Amino acid sequence: MPTPILEMQEITKEFPGVIALDKVTFEVAQGEIHCLVGENGAGKSTLMKVLSGVYPYGVYSGEIIFDGLAQQFRNIKESEKAGIAIIYQEFALVPEMTIYENIFLGHEISNAFGVDWNETIKRTNDILKKVRLNINPATKVKDLGVGQQQLVEIAKALSREVKLLILDEPTAALNEEDAENLFVLLRDLKEQGVTSVLITHKLKEVIDIADTVTVLRDGQTVGTLSAANGEVTENVLIKNMVGREIENIYPPRKPMEQGDIVFEVKDWNAVHPGLGRTILKDINFHVRKGEIVGVAGLMGSARTELALSLFGNPYGYKLDGEMYMRGIRVELNHPQDAIDERVAYVTEDRKSTGLILIQDVKQNITLANLRKLAQRGVVDRNAEIKVATEYKQSLDIRTPSIEQKVENLSGGNQQKVSVAKWLFAKPDVLILDEPTRGIDVGAKYEIYSLMNELVEQGMSIIMISSELPEILGMSDRVYVVSSGRITGELKIEDATQENIMQMATL
Repeated sequence: MPTPILEMQEITKEFPGVIALDKVTFEVAQGEIHCLVGENGAGKSTLMKVLSGVYPYGVYSGEIIFDGLAQQFRNIKESEKAGIAIIYQEFALVPEMTIYENIFLGHEISNAFGVDWNETIKRTNDILKKVRLNINPATKVKDLGVGQQQLVEIAKALSREVKLLILDEPTAALNEEDAENLFVLLRDLKEQGVTSVLITHKLKEVIDIADTVTVLRDGQTVGTLSAANGEVTENVLIKNMVGREIENIYPPRKPMEQGDIVFEVKDWNAVHPGLGRTILKDINFHVRKGEIVGVAGLMGSARTELALSLFGNPYGYKLDGEMYMRGIRVELNHPQDAIDERVAYVTEDRKSTGLILIQDVKQNITLANLRKLAQRGVVDRNAEIKVATEYKQSLDIRTPSIEQKVENLSGGNQQKVSVAKWLFAKPDVLILDEPTRGIDVGAKYEIYSLMNELVEQGMSIIMISSELPEILGMSDRVYVVSSGRITGELKIEDATQENIMQMATL
């Protein structure tokens, strides 16, 4: 049995009205890649915040043993000093500072005259080689891609002689190439003796990278699975995560005949106002009543830009072309115009642009259609409570109260609130941009089931997704976007991952 570098024993953490961790036991062996999985709200991030000192000793019960010593971390600085580094989805980098300034921020290399910049740059170059990032260390972080920024975060951890590297949803915003580069790096670090813990919802990545997997469910440890023993399979992971087997990840939908065309654009073009660059070129597509249309394409193909140009053009692209709702030509010059025409858009980034995290569930759900609840400019609070309660129940939003702040919900429940907000606007056309990004397999199934219910009721859905199995599992028809153009349209029975990827790379 390999020597454990980390043991967390009987960890219990409570919040008002909620037991987030209930006697969780978690053990990581020296020099392994260990995945921590579970549904949203299972307690994964809370457990790592206990370990890293975000939740200091005294606000939880249980014992942490790291590198053979009992630890009582009172803050992040103490855990970093011990050799623990955690990288969150939202990077802790300063955009206007250079790579070398970011890497040594807070532990600068000094000499008799102050910061020794020559030595800082020299060591930065050495560390960048370790993370396979061939770039000038004087480059500002704001000029880097997302994958490069993540490598800078890892370099920052290595500069502190990290022993245990924790990555929270490390590939959520990465394309396939950057994700694969990250896994190559983690395997290299493993050879150098660095232990890694990954929190992820992507089961294929777990199967690919993990030596061992610990599963949490409802704040408790379900068990630890060994890849060497053949225990890390998709079916086993799902059963442990959700407490039941899910035979079909994509729920079946009743076959139904699609209706008339509800939404259509012809010869649609868009130019970015700041860059002066054409981002959408000669787009032609339509959506029928009761249809789910998938939009596939690689990152940077302008899928999201297409969605934003349709939903009232909030970023002020210079548009040209024709748009039709129910056969009538319309111009949607503002998101409110889109809402009035019963078009809704669920953003890919729920935390930044989809929700107001410091407001409660009730306020977020009613946000897009407050006028319906207002009398003489004053919102009827009783009506607001009634609406929010109805959506909480119908979408099974798991929260102690509709007065709970959205920032305290799990990712899956935040996504349900984001969807509820737009369902309250009563759309005929719902644009879903990455509807299951960052949520677990159980919550995904619930979102998919909801989508099926909505189209059965006559709604039309445009679903943008980076996950080709999701496109194939949920769509009736697929458009493929590449470099701002539609390069293919496929009936679902003709669509495969291979031909979609071929069109996506044209």
